[in-house]
Amino acid sequence: MGCFVSTPKDSGGNRRRPGSIGEVSVYVPGLRIPKPVDFAQSLGDYLSKNIVERLSALRTRIVVMAGQEGPTITRTKRKSATQHGGSTLADLQQALEDYLPVLLGLVENGKACFRPFIFDGCSLHNMSTSRLIAYLYCAGSHLQYKVQFDWVNQEDDTEETTMSNAWYEVLSVLHLMAMLLLSQANLLLLPRTSTDSHQPKVSEESRRASVDIFLKAAGYLDCAVRHVLPQLPGELRRNLPVDLTEGVLRALCLQALGQGVDIQLGMAIDSTKATLAVKRRLACEMVKYWQQAQDNIMNLPLANGWGEKHRLFVKWKYIEAKAAAYYYHGLILDEGNTEKSHGMAVASLQAADEYFKESKKLCEAFNAVPPLSRNPPLWGTMKYLYEKIPKDTSSKVRINRDLYSYERIMETAPTLPDFALALKPDEYQLPQMDPSWRTENVKDGQSGTTNHING
Repeated sequence: MGCFVSTPKDSGGNRRRPGSIGEVSVYVPGLRIPKPVDFAQSLGDYLSKNIVERLSALRTRIVVMAGQEGPTITRTKRKSATQHGGSTLADLQQALEDYLPVLLGLVENGKACFRPFIFDGCSLHNMSTSRLIAYLYCAGSHLQYKVQFDWVNQEDDTEETTMSNAWYEVLSVLHLMAMLLLSQANLLLLPRTSTDSHQPKVSEESRRASVDIFLKAAGYLDCAVRHVLPQLPGELRRNLPVDLTEGVLRALCLQALGQGVDIQLGMAIDSTKATLAVKRRLACEMVKYWQQAQDNIMNLPLANGWGEKHRLFVKWKYIEAKAAAYYYHGLILDEGNTEKSHGMAVASLQAADEYFKESKKLCEAFNAVPPLSRNPPLWGTMKYLYEKIPKDTSSKVRINRDLYSYERIMETAPTLPDFALALKPDEYQLPQMDPSWRTENVKDGQSGTTNHING
């Protein structure tokens, strides 16, 4: 059940695209922005005034904050990122967390009615016909379909998508919560000049905190895919904006995990205790995360600026990860004592160098797609590899380097080891329905009478 309305992008220009989003360590697709909803008109005949007003107040707070701050959150200015952007992200995140348990009453209220309960002091056996009808009406959870939820899309060519299904609203809220966390991670991972150094860098504290944020964001997205999408009827799922399709949600989840492993690899590079084997394993795992992310969005209609930029970001990071994996694989192969192992090491390092060159081209292409972006000063994994890959490759391949074409190098490159993926999304479960739903009055829509529901 539930209907949908999509508005073409030439119908008013509600979607604001900044010309530039500044420095990008973590790419955040354009945030989906909620439009106002009149809960009183949709639910006034079915719910008490108190709960209608609460729903309206909680969502209006989100609409105002997201409308004012959402379009600027991804524009990262290092001087103001923590002062303004950080507090904005935290406040909007809290507003969404406050709204979600109350929103879930629209989909869970009917389920609550099936539990043992008192319905105005009556049991099912001695309930009057009118009250039984009201009970069954509630049990069917028709409230789920009463409100038209309207959101402005970013990656989709349509300007807005409106759906009369509360699960669409839940899905949109989880998506926005995850995007805010990715924005927060981006702010943490922009290098800054410290008092004791002239070189911009990212502190170890920020790096560790970002890994936790990536896992939390992945948890929201994983919950959206496994527990919320299945609640939507097939027709609505087929008509979701591309921002909320299963492929994009899975790709974003894998992107978060891939960037989490990237941070872990950078910390391993900085550690004197981490072995080459540990670094190779992390690099190879990173390849698998990004490859799976690319597989999920490769054939999706990501046609506009945000979508094309998203696809390029995933491809760039996938190729960059392959450069790192082949580099460490080559170093380990070079430790062998046979001519074959040395030959495979050279082939692996050559592949790393080629992927490194390709990744730089993809990075330039990514930054050039509107909204424009730029790289922050190099740090971590890529700062190290940008220095080491060309140098170590040229030292290992001294002769006949020009005789190898790209195709020849890729043909002779050994297969990367296949490691099980260690990083998993944090387990996130939707919160319990707000307790007010168990005590508030639910009206019989036809007679206007009210009935208490006690779970």
